[in-house]
Amino acid sequence: MKDYTYLAPDGAEYLVQRGVELVGVDYLSIEQFHSGHHRTHITLLEKSVVIVEGLDLREPPPGEYQLICLPIRLAGLDGAPARAVLVGA
Repeated sequence: MKDYTYLAPDGAEYLVQRGVELVGVDYLSIEQFHSGHHRTHITLLEKSVVIVEGLDLREPPPGEYQLICLPIRLAGLDGAPARAVLVGA
């Protein structure tokens, strides 16, 4: 699918400047479809901002939660599947 919401590079820079530590999106990529430059990823990852893609938060009711992401350690890769767990506050 080419038509989906993504985080533009200037939006990524804004989040970095605000001290955001994790960004979650409900699509398979945070980047614009076939951007070719990967500036959003680069901007966030250079500042150690964790990116969680494919996040589905339709089920839990509104409220405050702690999000815990448990990635699978895979050697030689820059990303991995993770189990995302919400803990009620």
